[in-house]
Amino acid sequence: METTSLNDHTATVSQLREWVVKFRDERNWEQFHNPKDLVSAISIEVAELAELFLWRTNQETQQDLLNAEFRKSMEEEMSDILTLFLSLSAIAKVDITTALEKKLAKNAQKYPVNKSYGSAKKYDRLPGSE
Repeated sequence: METTSLNDHTATVSQLREWVVKFRDERNWEQFHNPKDLVSAISIEVAELAELFLWRTNQETQQDLLNAEFRKSMEEEMSDILTLFLSLSAIAKVDITTALEKKLAKNAQKYPVNKSYGSAKKYDRLPGSE
């Protein structure tokens, strides 16, 4: 794949999805990309990312993030997850930006700032939710 000068500040979700779909289609892999298998693959890749952090303290993790080899492994797992996620959004025809906007609005109702600020409590355990 050709390299570009795009980064998180300049790329769009649509561009990322186009890259993934082009990569998939050049290999005739759409036949394998059904929602069930993509979700299973995402789960497996998330587990591989989690494994990098398994049994590590927060202090050890902060040190790991400074290690080039660790970062390379982490970035590869994150990229695998994003690739599969974008493939799922393409196959399922989900506009992920719209879906995210709706979900954040829903969560804003469940977690109002004045009740949830600095709290890790679930919405049904916040003050006034009895």
